[in-house]
Amino acid sequence: MVTVRYWAAAKHAAGVAEENLDAATLAEALAEAVARRPAATEFRAVLARSAFLVDGEQAAEAVALAEGAVIEVLPPFAGG
Repeated sequence: MVTVRYWAAAKHAAGVAEENLDAATLAEALAEAVARRPAATEFRAVLARSAFLVDGEQAAEAVALAEGAVIEVLPPFAGG
């Protein structure tokens, strides 16, 4: 299990501040998050333009996740 924390527009689009998912990679976690919201086109759009941190480090979708990892979903913020 990993924890996904959503910030700003990602939080709004997800409808929750955080959730727990069962995933081995960042890509799997994102796919599971999308699968939980099949009609949420805004959520998919926010994810497409977001940056991701895994345990505080910038990460690509192929990164492997350790048990208990924390994923931060960071959409573009105002001014940048």
